Amino acid sequence: MKNAIKVVVLFFLASNLCFSEGGSVLTHVSLDQATQHVLSIANNKVLGATTEILEGKEVHIIKVLGADGWIKFYKIDAQTGVLIS
Repeated sequence: MKNAIKVVVLFFLASNLCFSEGGSVLTHVSLDQATQHVLSIANNKVLGATTEILEGKEVHIIKVLGADGWIKFYKIDAQTGVLIS
């Protein structure tokens, strides 16, 4: 189930990357975009969201309360939009 959630988040993040007029990919995902994608994949309630530097990379960390009552943390690479964990 966790892998399915990761795949869905990754799909939504990758599908909403913007393209410039020259056709090159803009590779930055804002904290708001990452948060909206996490909200869109399941019945989650966002408890907090922040951006931190982890191992030299800018990472969005989104804390959610899942429908199952468990608190979960999603880490999303801010440059690529890839779900880290």
